[in-house]
Amino acid sequence: MSISRKYPPVPLVGVSVLCSRDDRALLIQRSKPPYEGAWSLPGGLVDVGEPLQVAATREVLEETGLSVTVGEQPVEVFDSIHHDEGGRTEAHYVLCVFLATSAKGTMMAADDARDARWVTAAELEVLTCTPGTKERVCRFLGWDRP
Repeated sequence: MSISRKYPPVPLVGVSVLCSRDDRALLIQRSKPPYEGAWSLPGGLVDVGEPLQVAATREVLEETGLSVTVGEQPVEVFDSIHHDEGGRTEAHYVLCVFLATSAKGTMMAADDARDARWVTAAELEVLTCTPGTKERVCRFLGWDRP
């Protein structure tokens, strides 16, 4: 049984991954709503029966072509809730953020990503990002916001 992402009967569980190297963070540009065109951490929905850690690793590989090693537990869990003009819950995601300690392979945007790149703190500041992405990256990487 497939659950609709639009007006779902229950919250949907997703993962995202903050991967860094050489003072840069890995971001993807979203190719689908919500926030189509905005930059975000790579990630997506967890499949039924799939452990969070496995989902996090899979999503980075699918969206960027990079193989990463993620931590055993999420470093942050938060809600992403979207309401329509009438106040109905149009989407509700519970997102689990993991940190990645390595990235191997050749980067190329794929799956739900329009683009993928390593960004510096200064580059991050000028990008249009999904809500909370800039703050999350800066907080976990210890970057000062310009």
